[in-house]
Amino acid sequence: MYKAVTNKIKVSVKPSFLDEQSDPNRHRYVWAYRVLIENEGDNTVKLLRRHWRITDSRGATQIVDGDGVIGEQPVIAAGESFKYTSGAPLATPGGFMVGHYVMADLEGNEFNIEIPAFSLDSPHSATTLN
Repeated sequence: MYKAVTNKIKVSVKPSFLDEQSDPNRHRYVWAYRVLIENEGDNTVKLLRRHWRITDSRGATQIVDGDGVIGEQPVIAAGESFKYTSGAPLATPGGFMVGHYVMADLEGNEFNIEIPAFSLDSPHSATTLN
């Protein structure tokens, strides 16, 4: 599991390769990733937007911006958490994702929360040690 903490908000991500949805013969590789957002602070926050940078093993990059996550803009009270699962397809057997969430406190002050970089590895990717 990959973790990052920003402003007392912890983001944990666990990716998993979806072999049944992937088709290496057609250059389609699919991952699910589970995200847990934990509010370890004292204030309620709202997740407004997301920003992802998805890079495949050839270096091709996609930028994904949007409101909320999975169609929601969750409000997370102090000591509470929010979890969701989403997915990402790539044309290569490996890559990585990184990004941030734009959050706001109850007064409307916006701030970014880091999403840790995480690796998208499949059984079809070659392992290289440097």
